[in-house]
Amino acid sequence: MYQFGWFSTGRDKAARDLLKAAYISMEQGQIKAELAFVFCNREPGESAESDLFLKLVGSYHIPLICFSYQKFKSGRASSQKGETLPQWRLDYDREVMARLRDFHPDLCLLAGYMLIVGKEMCQKYNMVNLHPAAPGGPTGTWQEVIWQLIEGKAKETGAMIHLVTPELDRGPIASYCTFPIIGEPFDSCWLEIEGQHIDGINGIKRKVQ
Repeated sequence: MYQFGWFSTGRDKAARDLLKAAYISMEQGQIKAELAFVFCNREPGESAESDLFLKLVGSYHIPLICFSYQKFKSGRASSQKGETLPQWRLDYDREVMARLRDFHPDLCLLAGYMLIVGKEMCQKYNMVNLHPAAPGGPTGTWQEVIWQLIEGKAKETGAMIHLVTPELDRGPIASYCTFPIIGEPFDSCWLEIEGQHIDGINGIKRKVQ
């Protein structure tokens, strides 16, 4: 059977909802595949949200591999001249691949995985990323995407699935959709923030995250 590898930081409800939707679709036979493993770059106890995610994975009896990038990062240099990613990130990816060596997924999905994947991992696995913006649109987390759309007074946005490359959210497109964010029900939201500078409403961002 077709094998998926699932990568997630498990940082919010959306991460759990994505996994749940995929798992149910596979159980019901809508997707002819199975989850070979779930990899999380957080470990139990690091976050209440990721703990809920790990609990969900456990309830599905999917092999779970946890490896904290924050603990790995501690004491290591944060940057290295001439590298797209700092050295500790490249070393972290190598350790992740070592921990996944017994798995052979046909395709890996980044579903709320909050790290850029380095070149070596991109070459080892076939990987796609789910990104909440249209091709050529804002990069980063969904919160960062939203704030960039507001700042740019965008009239439309979208979502896409793209191949993973070391360049953040800029790999070749597999599929995408676009939709307007003007008209109902969006006009009332734009009116609510009309005349405000992005820095003035940015305090909401901290609450959202």
